[in-house]
Amino acid sequence: DQLEELRRNPSVSALVIRVNSPGGGVAAVQEIYEEILRFRKDGKPVVVSMAGVAASGGYYIACAADKVFANPGTVTGSIGVIFEIPETQELLKKIGVGLQIVKSGKFKDTGNFTKRLSPEERAVLQQLVDDTFQQFIEAVKKGRKMTASQLATISDGRIVSGRQALNLGLIDTLGTLNGAVAYAGKA
Repeated sequence: DQLEELRRNPSVSALVIRVNSPGGGVAAVQEIYEEILRFRKDGKPVVVSMAGVAASGGYYIACAADKVFANPGTVTGSIGVIFEIPETQELLKKIGVGLQIVKSGKFKDTGNFTKRLSPEERAVLQQLVDDTFQQFIEAVKKGRKMTASQLATISDGRIVSGRQALNLGLIDTLGTLNGAVAYAGKA
């Protein structure tokens, strides 16, 4: 909502976004990413300034910007998708707690923390993760103008420093928030 309000405000001619996030839910990240693209489509430059951490979803958001700044020690990258399911069935068994499930389809309780994933359930979740990961890769390729082969070696979930990110082409320049603001003012 704030991005849309700023985009429609005629007195705003550029935007600096300070990203300090280890990531988050895919849909929320994609909404921010798309709003940044709309901002740019209206001819208003967008600059991202990475703070201490701009990883995973934080990096995804940065890929929508015209220019990406990071400090040399910023933790960024983490191009990947994770789906975690705690396994508590042994603990629950020890304390005598169980769960009765009534469901509408065989996959409706996939990810239920009281049971292990079946091979079929694992396959369904892996397809979900793979599809979401491909969406992330497409955003990075588009935003950073990289090829699939360039991304292949760095899209394994690893984190990198800002300085490493510059060498890998994941950011545009090393600099502070003040540098990003000055650049946006010129842009």
